[in-house]
Amino acid sequence: MVSDKGRVWRVCGISGSLRKASYNSAVLRAATELAPAGMSITAFEGLGNVPMFNQDVEAEGDPEGVTALKQAIRGADALLIATPEYNGGIPGVLKNALDWASRKGADEAAALTGKPAAVLGASPGRLGTARAQPQLRQTLGGAGAIVMAKPEVHLMGVGGLVTDGLLVDETARRMIAALLEALIDWIPRAQL
Repeated sequence: MVSDKGRVWRVCGISGSLRKASYNSAVLRAATELAPAGMSITAFEGLGNVPMFNQDVEAEGDPEGVTALKQAIRGADALLIATPEYNGGIPGVLKNALDWASRKGADEAAALTGKPAAVLGASPGRLGTARAQPQLRQTLGGAGAIVMAKPEVHLMGVGGLVTDGLLVDETARRMIAALLEALIDWIPRAQL
């Protein structure tokens, strides 16, 4: 479905993992390939450059990595976040980035305020990311993002679904495609 009279919705994709062979980065790459007509997904690659949140540092001005993160989010019509699950929750690096993105810049609203968002995740475990995703939704909602509730995509046993950094499982790819179709319908409704 092409949205809003041929408009192309820009989506900022964020993988919550810093690992080079990250399963969630593979999921995000698959989403980029599967984006429907009317949607363009660009992955934010600078998560590792975002320092730990510190209000003393913030008072001196956003560090370069934070500025890049906020610009990527502000320049997008929506967010797509792929999260791993670490110890039953979202990774600290992802939570930290969202904490920075929830803060106002020098004369600007917080980057997450009013931003439509969708989440998905992959894990080698049997629960997929069933515990991490509710935490991520809560964090995004608390920061003012407008989070799409359904469909949920929890890819479990992901080690067997990825080959050479590519998500090759067709069932998983269909689930992601369905999520993206829902997101392209969600973006204009969430922005009302």
